Amino acid sequence: MPASYLSPKTRIAKSPIEGRGLFASLRIAKGEIVAIKGGHVLDLRALARTRAQTAFSYVQIEDAFYIGARTRREVHRNKLFINHSCDPNLGIRGQVTFVALRDIVPGEELTYDWAMEENRPTRTACRCGAANCRTILTGQDWKQPALQRRYRGFFSAYLAAKIKDRRHRSAAARRPARLRGRSRD
Repeated sequence: MPASYLSPKTRIAKSPIEGRGLFASLRIAKGEIVAIKGGHVLDLRALARTRAQTAFSYVQIEDAFYIGARTRREVHRNKLFINHSCDPNLGIRGQVTFVALRDIVPGEELTYDWAMEENRPTRTACRCGAANCRTILTGQDWKQPALQRRYRGFFSAYLAAKIKDRRHRSAAARRPARLRGRSRD
């Protein structure tokens, strides 16, 4: 099973957010790769079959597709231990690469916002403790314009494409009816 990559500048430790988390053990520069998710591509049926034994060791990579462990034995090589925060210090580049949004000091817990990769009809109570905590995570938070502005360039590629398409459709809808569908040539 392909293992995930964790930067040698990180360590796993008890988290005040949830269970265990990933922490910086050395300074991490803005833009630096912190983790790359490895695993199997799972559709919704495969995820449903394995979820009970693999906990939350998956990342959504497309609508109805995830990457993660298939068995409990694979979790130790696969899990990233990156908890959610409404005030994250990591973003996503591409589909599975987690990069620093800013310089990170040793001892800081490494977190990302699930809004950067999740597109499912779920509701989860948030316990991140950030000053800007949303308290409820909907699984559709990527649709919030404020989060789109805040995390621009750091959404999973499939969500970035959805955001771009929504902006394009919204701009087209605002054009006068007589101009819709016309070429600029």
